Amino acid sequence: MTKADIINSISERTGLPKKDISTTVEAFMAEIRTCMAEKKEPVFLRGFGTFSIKHRAKKTARNISKNTTLVIDAHDIPSFKPARSFVEKMK
Repeated sequence: MTKADIINSISERTGLPKKDISTTVEAFMAEIRTCMAEKKEPVFLRGFGTFSIKHRAKKTARNISKNTTLVIDAHDIPSFKPARSFVEKMK
């Protein structure tokens, strides 16, 4: 399902114009990105899941084709953990 599919589905269910829903969905995603990237805060959506930040430590890797060693710096990555109720519905 794409973002456009989500917007179309919500529009059909609510009867609201697609333009308004598109603006709302974009603002929702921007707020999640802002909380995680700039504020470094997790986002909790009860009944859906948690968007959090995981820290990856500095590590050494190998490029097998060139037979060289690389150093990958420490960095943060986004993570999603679904809520228990959401997981139960999937079973």
